Amino acid sequence: MNASGRQETLIATVGTEPQVVTLVLDSLLSKGCNIGELVLLYTEAPLVINGIEKIEREIENYCAIIMKRVLIAGGGNSLDDFRTVNDVNIMSKTIYQVIKEYKQRSMTVHLSVAGGRKVMGIMAMVVAQMLFRAEDRLWYLLTEGWKPGDSQDMHVNDYNRPLLIEVPVVRWEESSLLLGMEEFANPMDLVHWQENLDKNKKMRRRQEFVKHWLSKAERQVARLACKGWDNAAIARHLHKQERTVVNQLTSTYGKLYEWLDFPEGRVDRSILIAELAPYFALRIDDAG
Repeated sequence: MNASGRQETLIATVGTEPQVVTLVLDSLLSKGCNIGELVLLYTEAPLVINGIEKIEREIENYCAIIMKRVLIAGGGNSLDDFRTVNDVNIMSKTIYQVIKEYKQRSMTVHLSVAGGRKVMGIMAMVVAQMLFRAEDRLWYLLTEGWKPGDSQDMHVNDYNRPLLIEVPVVRWEESSLLLGMEEFANPMDLVHWQENLDKNKKMRRRQEFVKHWLSKAERQVARLACKGWDNAAIARHLHKQERTVVNQLTSTYGKLYEWLDFPEGRVDRSILIAELAPYFALRIDDAG
């Protein structure tokens, strides 16, 4: 599967059904993957710890595969479950840092989200979107006729046929968004960076509209309208007839309607304020 011969890593979320890890590992090896390390992400719940120990005993039978245990912990405390938003943030940060470490080592990553709490799988998928490259893969496991609590056979037999499914990942790097993942310590840093990027992009679009779509007179009345002034106050301040202010605002609404790509409904004063007040609040140089 890896034509370059690069060593590959399987990172797996682990819950109370440890056999999903070895079933995924067996399936990847059967596909020709060059798995050199198995990384287990787990909580300190007693049943999960028992499962980790069972996997550890099984890995002794695999040739040249190194197993690494990563306990999800934060603030000096390990977690046995996810009960709060802070717990989920600690878990997502741990997943992020583990995958980031292997990508910085130029490793191909296989990420299994078949085990553990559903929220672990959800957050792992989010991290995969942030950090995965073209060679990385996200996997989920279906087992025909198997349910939690059934026989915990660690390998395939005639009654337990696993089906490994590749989950599509829309990677941020495809849109040139991710430029330097080593700059970010956790996924929320990256999310905040993206939000700031989006805000800056929107502000640049507003600047382009104000400076290149509106006349000087329209900019003046639009700025005062965004400050909450009524037409009469704008007219007095600019020494204009109120009808002139109305006409200039109407012209501005029409241009804004086109700039917004002809949305449903009218573009009126409320839309003008929602779109341009954030811009005028930061730009005192557009007073005239």
